[in-house]
Parts: sequence; structure tokens; C-alpha cells
Amino acid sequence: MTRGPGGPYDPAIWRSPIRGAWLASFLSVGLLVLFGIDLITGYLSHAAYQPDLGQSFSGGGLDRHLYGWDWPTSPAWLYAFTQGLHITAGIAVLPILAAKLWAVIPKFYKWPPVTCIADALERLLLGLLVGSGILLIFTGLWDISYWYTFPFSFIIVHYYAAWIFLGTVLGHVLIKLPVMREAFRTRGALKPLREDLAQTRPEPPSETTSAPSNPAEPTVSRRGFIGVVGAGSLGLVLLTVGESLGGPLRSIALLSPRGRQPGSGGPNDFQVNKTADGRGIKAKDTGAAWRLLLKGPGTLMMLSRDELLAMPQHTYTLPIACVEGWSTTQDWTGVRLRDLAAMAGVKSPDRADVESLQQGGSFRQAALNPGQVNDDRALLALKVNGADLSMDHGFPARMIVPALPGVHNTKWVKQIQFSGGAKA
Repeated sequence: MTRGPGGPYDPAIWRSPIRGAWLASFLSVGLLVLFGIDLITGYLSHAAYQPDLGQSFSGGGLDRHLYGWDWPTSPAWLYAFTQGLHITAGIAVLPILAAKLWAVIPKFYKWPPVTCIADALERLLLGLLVGSGILLIFTGLWDISYWYTFPFSFIIVHYYAAWIFLGTVLGHVLIKLPVMREAFRTRGALKPLREDLAQTRPEPPSETTSAPSNPAEPTVSRRGFIGVVGAGSLGLVLLTVGESLGGPLRSIALLSPRGRQPGSGGPNDFQVNKTADGRGIKAKDTGAAWRLLLKGPGTLMMLSRDELLAMPQHTYTLPIACVEGWSTTQDWTGVRLRDLAAMAGVKSPDRADVESLQQGGSFRQAALNPGQVNDDRALLALKVNGADLSMDHGFPARMIVPALPGVHNTKWVKQIQFSGGAKA
């Protein structure tokens, strides 16, 4: 046997008797569930941005070919649910991931590190798996904390890290599935959770597991360890999920920077992500001189806010949901987009392109698919909760479309262009 360099490479220093194939496998199941939720909801979040309409932020636009379906408008809370679940699951995974790394850390210090080509490939796969997983978690935490000091695009890095993670986790599961199956077969899937400290016994040491060769006396049972990890995960959920669910839990959403943040008071007293001042919107831009530019095939017209208010008004209770996970539901009043399309000479338009007054920055423009433009509840909102929109909420007019990501519910609307469909 080759003598290692000592320190963490000495198997004798790893003595916890609860390490082994069962603990690693049990934690892996939890990780697979939560990461699986994150990968599915991440896919749905990216689909909601509708890259097929040219709204791809992943860098190369290759993803346009992966989303051949229109994001729906029903149920109206769809994006709030999927993105809230994405963020909550991503935070809940933290204690479980830390516990899994602790459970298998002796295997990271194997000596010699590589013994054959297959071993090298497995360790490379493991490195990519751990690295991409940690990168996904930390870039996600940076995003929901609005901490954008890193020297790269969050969206591009997070997007491609997810594809790397998906490929490596599938490969890792295929390699470790026999170990997991054997661990659950010999020890039972749940039996160790019924064992107290006195019944806790170490697993036999093995080259393929992290079971210690020189185990110490147990100081905690596997049940106790899993209980602490589960309590930590549940605690993080309770401090986060209120940003999506609202109600009494919103007041304890301490891990959500926007989930508990109020607006400017009164009917406009709800969360603001981007303020008018932060986007360079001045009072003179939204005053009496403001006009909505309405475009259609061969049609160009301008409407004042008073003219918009004179049109048939409709009120719907709809949520705004942000990519950071928070959402809020309010009563919005305004003009139906399909009525504006008819004025622009387009019946049942296939697309609407919306442009904001803001100068520069991301999400200055947004495109809507046919279902979104023609939904009865899709509004150019002029009021919220019976009052005029505040400047920070998009005065003089903003988009409100069911199930649309918040960033595409464009504020301070300057122009709407309708295309496709038939002439009105």
C-alpha cells in the first residue's frame, strides 16, 4: 500500500462512526429531490422569459431551439409558484449539501488520488458536479441578495452551470446507483432512523464508501444527525417561503431582501424592485406631455393618459412575481391590450413589443406571445388598488400580464407595437 502524505490523507483521522454508504445515500436522495425541483423550475423560469421571442439572456441564443412552446397565462400565479419554489428549494438544499459533503469528505483525500483512467474520469466528474453545484447555489444567493459585484453575468454563468450540473449529476447517479441500492438493501432505507445512540453501529470499512477503518464511539445517532440537518433545512424554508406565499409568513421572510420591503405607502404600499430614480425616470418624462406611442401595420398614433383613462377600464387581481422569488398580488386597473391592438389596426395580434421610457439597463424592452397579448386580463395598467400608479410602480402606465415574469411587466411604458394577426 502506498503511504500517503499524512494529514487529511491519513484514513485513521476520519473516525466518525455514522459515516458510510447509508448516510451518503440517504442524503443523496434529499439532494436529488431538491436539486431536481430546482432544475425543473429553472427550466420553466427560463421558458417564461420566452427565448423564442428573442429574449434570451444565456449568451449564444442556442436555447431558442429548446423552448418551442408559448408560456401560458393561466393560472395567473404560475410564475409566482414555480419561481418561488425554485428559490425556496435552492435555499433548503444548503444544510443537506453541507451534510453530504461532510459525510463523504474522506473520499476527497484518497491516496493516490488517481489509480486508473476510469478513476480519473470519475474524480473529474465529481469535481465538476461539486463545483457546478456550489456555483449554482452561490450565484443564486448573490442574485436574490442583489449583490452584483461579481465580474461576470449572473444569468449566463447560472444558466450554463445548470447544464453542466445536470450532465454530471446524471453521470454520478449512474456510477453510484449500485452503492446506494446495496446500502438500502443491507441496512434498510429507513431503519437507521429508528436507531438511537445506543444502537448506532459503524458500517464495515470499504474502498467504495467513507466508512472509517478505525471508528470512534458514537456521540450522535444517524437519526439525530439527520434530524439536525432536516431542522436546519426547514428553518431556512420558514425564513424564506413567506416572500412567495404572503400572509403571516411574509413578516418572517428574513432571508428575502424584497419579500418584506414595503412600497411608498397607501394603495402603492408593496414591493419595488427597480425605482424610477434608479432607472433615470424624471417627473418631466411622465407628466402631461407623456404620450403612449401605438404602432401597428400602417398605423401610428399617440394617446395621452387622459385618453387612455377614457377608454373602457378593467380591473383584475393579479400577482407580480420576480425572479428573486418574491411575489405580491394587487388589484390592477387599465386598458386591455387587445383593445389597444384593435386601435392599432390588428385583430388577435401574434406579438406585442413593449418599450420603456428608461434609458439603458436591462429589460428596457419586452415581447409578448399571442396568448399573452389576447388574454382578457392582460392590461396596460393605469391604476393599482383604485389609485394612480406611483412613479416607482410605473406611472403613467405599465404592463400587467398574468403569469408573466415581473421584469417583463414593463414599467413607464413608452411604446407598444402590435404585429401579426388580421387587420381589425
